[in-house]
Amino acid sequence: MRKPLEGIKVLELGNFVAAPFAGKIFGEFGAEVIKVEDPNKGDSLRNWRVMHNGTSLWWYVHARNKKSITLNLREEEGQEMVWELAKDADVIIENFRPGTLEKWGIGYEDIKKINPSIIMTRISGYGQTGPYRNKVGFGSVAESMGGLRYLTGFPDRPPVRVGLAVGDSIAGLYAVNGTLMALRARDNDPLKRGQYVDVALTEAVFSLLEGVLPEYDLKGIIKERTGATLEGIAPSNTYICADGKYIVIAANSDSIFKRFAHAIGRPEFAENPTYLTNNGRAENAEYLDQVIEEWTRKHSQKEVQKILDEAGVPVGPIYNIEDIVRDEHYQARDMLQTVTLPDGEQVLVPGIVPKLSETPGSIEWIGPELGQHNDEVLGGKKLNQQK
Repeated sequence: MRKPLEGIKVLELGNFVAAPFAGKIFGEFGAEVIKVEDPNKGDSLRNWRVMHNGTSLWWYVHARNKKSITLNLREEEGQEMVWELAKDADVIIENFRPGTLEKWGIGYEDIKKINPSIIMTRISGYGQTGPYRNKVGFGSVAESMGGLRYLTGFPDRPPVRVGLAVGDSIAGLYAVNGTLMALRARDNDPLKRGQYVDVALTEAVFSLLEGVLPEYDLKGIIKERTGATLEGIAPSNTYICADGKYIVIAANSDSIFKRFAHAIGRPEFAENPTYLTNNGRAENAEYLDQVIEEWTRKHSQKEVQKILDEAGVPVGPIYNIEDIVRDEHYQARDMLQTVTLPDGEQVLVPGIVPKLSETPGSIEWIGPELGQHNDEVLGGKKLNQQK
């Protein structure tokens, strides 16, 4: 069977993380993704973090299955080429500051005149409207203003960040969702009309805050940092084992807690009315955590996991990347795939998510060299751009 997005042509005008992350997913599931890069330096991600022979290893993950062409979008000739490419494109995805594409004459209303069916997916810090629309927005700031950073860390210490571009990736996922919805709506429209999809980094992060907003609005509660626990949900925490390793235990449903109590040798907890519901356990979370860690300190991490796995209690070690590579489940699920770099060296890259039973995604090639597909995509046309 064909891949689910075969026949869909995506023009990626994005840079850095959010829009390219979305473009990666489109490419994995069969869309033709044409990535437009600056002819002088390419996507900034090519030069970020750990390098191998002059190219970021992150790049090879982020740009797989994409075709790279070089256009100077600040010049009329580059803008005209975008017009030509947009005529038969299904999707344009971009993450410039709002108004930038309009300034260049390639905004949504401009492209819509030549291709009424176009879907333009726009990712920005604060969205295409509102008083902050013109502010420069990055994922780190979005994580802060979206409320996530305030909740990350321990209550007696300053807020911290997760060591990855979480805000950008969340926005990229919403961009994929929104684009697929817009394509579905276009398919159902007799006139095949497109639309634009507006994804704000701050809003993507804010959407993850669960019940934090109504809790504040009705009860005046400002949720604070709680370290490794989930406030109001117990027991769910990180515990140290006899070998000095940490393990996460989430025995916070009523039925699971009963099994957990027997597994750790405290059957009386399973019959105590105080602990039969989450509310009672949450009120006594500190005491329960103390009892649980007294138990985990008597066993190695592997012993704790074996006992609780057999009892049907959610449990797992805290992995670093070496642990993930060695894990048999990641291996069995094809989440560690080997690709060959341009110099012939092989390297592991993350596999495909999600997994479709009949039309799965795949890695067809790694991130391309800058302008590698100019001739194929542009038909050999010569452009006045600096190489």
